[in-house]
Amino acid sequence: MVYVPVVSVGSIRPVLGDDEIRLRESPYENCIESSCLLPFAPGSDIYYRPCKRLRVTAPFIITREERKVASVFKKKQLPRSMDSLPDECLFEILRRLPRFQDRSIASCVSKRWLMLLSSIQTSEVVDEQHKRSELLRSSMSPLPDLNQAIPFELEIDSNIESGGYLTRSLDVDEATDTRLAAIAISAAGHGGLGKLNIRGCNSTCKATDVGLSAIGRLCPSLHSLTMWKVPLVSDAGLAAVADGCPMLENLDLSQCPRLSDNGLIAIAQKCPNLKSIKLDSCSGIGNDGLQAIGRYCQKLVSASIKDCPLVGDKGISGLVAAASSSLMKIKLQNLNINDVSLGVIGHYGKALTDIHLIALENISERGFWVMGNALNMVSLTSITISCCPGITDLGLEAIAKCCPQLKHLYLQRSCNITDTGLKGFTRSTSILESLKLEDCSMITLHGILDGLLNCSARFRSLALIKCTGIRDITYYPNELPTCLSLRFLTIRDCPGFTSSSLAVVSKLCPNLQQIDLTGLVGVTDAGFLPLVKSSESRLVKVTLEGCVNISDASIAALVKAHGSSLKMLHVDGCNKVSDKSLLAIVANCSVLEDLDISRCNVSDIGVAALSSAEKLKLRVLSLAGCYGVTKRSLQFLGKMKNSLEGLNLQQCKLSNAHGIGLLEEKLWWCDILS
Repeated sequence: MVYVPVVSVGSIRPVLGDDEIRLRESPYENCIESSCLLPFAPGSDIYYRPCKRLRVTAPFIITREERKVASVFKKKQLPRSMDSLPDECLFEILRRLPRFQDRSIASCVSKRWLMLLSSIQTSEVVDEQHKRSELLRSSMSPLPDLNQAIPFELEIDSNIESGGYLTRSLDVDEATDTRLAAIAISAAGHGGLGKLNIRGCNSTCKATDVGLSAIGRLCPSLHSLTMWKVPLVSDAGLAAVADGCPMLENLDLSQCPRLSDNGLIAIAQKCPNLKSIKLDSCSGIGNDGLQAIGRYCQKLVSASIKDCPLVGDKGISGLVAAASSSLMKIKLQNLNINDVSLGVIGHYGKALTDIHLIALENISERGFWVMGNALNMVSLTSITISCCPGITDLGLEAIAKCCPQLKHLYLQRSCNITDTGLKGFTRSTSILESLKLEDCSMITLHGILDGLLNCSARFRSLALIKCTGIRDITYYPNELPTCLSLRFLTIRDCPGFTSSSLAVVSKLCPNLQQIDLTGLVGVTDAGFLPLVKSSESRLVKVTLEGCVNISDASIAALVKAHGSSLKMLHVDGCNKVSDKSLLAIVANCSVLEDLDISRCNVSDIGVAALSSAEKLKLRVLSLAGCYGVTKRSLQFLGKMKNSLEGLNLQQCKLSNAHGIGLLEEKLWWCDILS
């Protein structure tokens, strides 16, 4: 060991030791190479050789206590890797990955890297070197690298839409922050995320504001967002989407209890291109949010509000009045609103084409009358009124008078509408095309006949569903109307409608193409055969489900007269239909695609006949509940492999599981229910 005492200028006294101490000279030719020059005075320098610790070759003895301490210290020692870096350092490293492909690959390393990458905004990515390399690469014309893999951006994705955007859907357990972050990062390199659907469950959905914020930061091209039953997302997540997704056009929120007016206001202020909004069972959203949507979203086309207890007349009136120039469709269901809202709709609804009013119990007859007499709904073409006790004959006639373009009317559970109101409505509308009445008990067959007498030449569709007032009548008007334009007739579950009434209908509507008589147990061959014979046009679709009194005679007459045009035939539950009908179908039908003979009296013989038909190319065949069909039919069904796409064999006597497996192998593209 060398000791260097304090000395005066010009005198050095060496102490005991092996190292030499020299004055004014050094073994190094260049003094810059040495770091051991210690200037003591302007006229004197001192140099000493570097001192190194002597290597000890003797065995080093470690006590038992020292071993324990060393082992504990070794366990506490962290591995030397990037995971030991704090988030701030790792964030700075990852944001210097300029390419989408590189960031997508890095996100697969760990969940920590994934969440850090999802927190990096596009503006925070450092890509200076990438820009310089791209500029240099663009100035040259390099040869293609045949060994290079196809980049992610060029891969074909089945979920890419025509606009170049991706669609992603997360259901129940898949809806987590990790999945949302992965979608946000991976979609950035595939043209961007266009549609995101999150369909969770109130008890298991784990998506929170963290995942939705990642979507907002990395998916600026998002134009459609759907969130159903997502209880953990609040206004913060929706605000993040508003900040990062200015192109948002469609917003669908259902059962999101933590969302309030603040989130909706953020969307309204920062997403001016919003065109459609749907709110269902959002208990925290009220009038202020809807008013903001109407004020800031000047391109709003469609609005649907359902089961939102905080929404009242103030919100609906503000929305409709502010967006009157663009709003075309509005649906209001089960809301606490009254006549004021309908008055505002009638006054400001000049652009409305479609209105749905469902379960509005606080609206009275006055509200519908005011809406009609406002005379401003000049563009309305379709209106649906369901479960509204305030709709009466007076309100219905007022709506018909103020809507010259009305083409479609759908009334459901409107027990105050009578034949008088229906007659006045059809008399006031000149271009009505379709009329659908469901569960309207005060409407009778007299009202229907009067309506057909007043309908224009454009009237094409009539549907009567569960109308208990539709019964056979003994007195008919002197002048029976003839509706030559009617093409689609539906009479379902009207127990009072029997064969005698059907025979009258056949005389009134000779040009029918589609007939649906589901659940008419009173219709027999005596009523159906005149309809088949009097039809001047070719029938295309016929549904006779539940008509238990229809037999083989009606089916044989139907396919013989209209077999060249018939494409769909449903006789589910017609137990009087047997193999004779199938033989008639094979002999006469050439374009039939959809055949439902469930719960009919058919057997293996009929199935064999269907499989041997050369002209028949069935796409959908239902044999559910046909107990006469056994495992012998499996070999016949296997012969229909050239056309069959859907096959229903439920509740059949096909106990041979091996045979079903062989059939599935032959018809591997066919959807088989067994």
